Amino acid sequence: MRTGAVIVAAGMSSRMGDFKPMLGIGGISIAERVIATLQQSGVTEIVMVTGFNAVMLEHHLANRGIVFLRNEQYETTTMFDSASLGLSYIRDKCDRVLFTPVDIPLFTSATVQSLLKTDASLAVPVCEGKPGHPILISCKLIGKILADTGEGGLRGALERCGEPLVSIPVDDRGILHDADTPEDYADLLRYHNMQLIRPVVEVSLVKEKPFFDSRLALIFRQIEETGSVRSACQRVQISYSSCWNVIRNLESQLQRPLIERNQGGAGKRRSRLTADGKKLLSLYDSYCTAVREDAGRLYETYFREFFSSGENET
Repeated sequence: MRTGAVIVAAGMSSRMGDFKPMLGIGGISIAERVIATLQQSGVTEIVMVTGFNAVMLEHHLANRGIVFLRNEQYETTTMFDSASLGLSYIRDKCDRVLFTPVDIPLFTSATVQSLLKTDASLAVPVCEGKPGHPILISCKLIGKILADTGEGGLRGALERCGEPLVSIPVDDRGILHDADTPEDYADLLRYHNMQLIRPVVEVSLVKEKPFFDSRLALIFRQIEETGSVRSACQRVQISYSSCWNVIRNLESQLQRPLIERNQGGAGKRRSRLTADGKKLLSLYDSYCTAVREDAGRLYETYFREFFSSGENET
């Protein structure tokens, strides 16, 4: 099943007194941590809804391989409105979606995998009797959610959508730690410092030079969806000229066309993937999934005992 994710990061961080998505946690920001965990879990279609400080945040995350949507009315709307924007975009691009606010960055890849193993249409991770994030939502339910009044936020909409919310027990207090206030942030940092190391895998294909990676795969998906290289560039925060340079380098490396441009209506040009372009994207996605699964198994074999014993001794 295809799994996507919606991260809401449109709020003004008023209670924190600082811009939450870009606060540091370890060597990366809170927003980067959420994205990294989802990607390590094999989630490739990730959408972040921005609003307050959108330009700064999108620039900060421009190389992370995600799509940005803006809630231009972030000052007068609620998180449910931002969630609806992201869910509306992703509903026909995957079978199920993981939803989380950006300020809950410490859930683990193991928790994501536990959610993905369930057959439930709605599922929430639960630790020590408390529900947390991310929430797993079947895309079949998104229409009902979008038609909801939004009373009680997304949780209220989920309660009224006609499907039971299944609890998935996890041993992961990271699902509960947010960064809503300075005190919350201090607790979050303390918890982060106790977490175990995890493997992170980034797959690039190389000939004479690197020619295909996760960011270019994302660009390909956006070109196919929008029919426009320019629109794809805007969504992933890459310049139009740089994008075409990368595409031309790729086509030169493979010696075959991967993007075709045709004249559309009203003098507009439309772009789409060639058959070879679609095949390359499909093979790359399948290969990345297999590599990440193998990396997880190998990590358990080689490192889990070492790091677990080290933690117990400290």
